[in-house]
Amino acid sequence: MKVTQVSVFLENKKGRLYDAAKILGDAKIDIKALTIAENEDFGVLRMIVNKPEEAIKVLKINGLVASITEIVAVEVEDTPGGLSAVLKVLIENNVNIEYMYAFVEKSADKAILVFRFDNPDKAIDILTKNNIRVVGKKDIQNL
Repeated sequence: MKVTQVSVFLENKKGRLYDAAKILGDAKIDIKALTIAENEDFGVLRMIVNKPEEAIKVLKINGLVASITEIVAVEVEDTPGGLSAVLKVLIENNVNIEYMYAFVEKSADKAILVFRFDNPDKAIDILTKNNIRVVGKKDIQNL
């Protein structure tokens, strides 16, 4: 299972992150998780939202550059060593991680790790075979 991520390119200047958040808030789109990577000139805001297609539409209508990326989310125990256990499985199976971020579920003692892999189908297969729960779109939307 893959999850849809929204990526937004933002100029690295005061108020741009607010603009994106306000656009989504006004459209009643809930941000479940986010991360920002930046350099001197621009940033990339990556988000998991409850309505990704609608998010892309309203962001673009408001002049922002936005795109959809398929990512893989897995559930792990929110305890020391949870991340390293997943990473061990991936490294032992030669799966390359392009980037990742994490968030904690509100209703459970679990963390969600969000990965962008160079080969997501291989990663899903390996994770599943190693009893690591891959989280689906509905799971994320219900958080």
